[in-house]
Amino acid sequence: MKTYELLTIFKPNLDAEETEKLISKISSNVSDFGGKVESTDKIGRKKLAFEIQNFRDGFFTSFEMTLPADKVAEFKRQLRLNDNILRTMFLEVAKKASV
Repeated sequence: MKTYELLTIFKPNLDAEETEKLISKISSNVSDFGGKVESTDKIGRKKLAFEIQNFRDGFFTSFEMTLPADKVAEFKRQLRLNDNILRTMFLEVAKKASV
C-alpha cells in the first residue's frame, strides 16, 4: 500500500457537526477500500484565491492515509460525487531518498 495525502475544501456554509460527519465519512470510505487514515488535520476556514461555486472561502482539511493503489480511482470518484466538497487535491507522498 502507498501513502497518500488528501486536501479537501468543504463548503463554508456547513456547520461544525456536518463538517465532522463529512470527515468521518471520508475516513470510513478509506477503511471500506482497505486503507487506513494515519492523521487528520482540520486546518480551518480560509479565504480562497478565487471564487469556487460562488464561495469566497472554504473549510480546509488534510488527511494522510494509506490506500491500495488499485482503489485510488474509485476513492477519487467517491469524492467527486460529494456535493459538499468544493475541491480536492490527492497526492502520493514520496519516500525521502537516503544519502
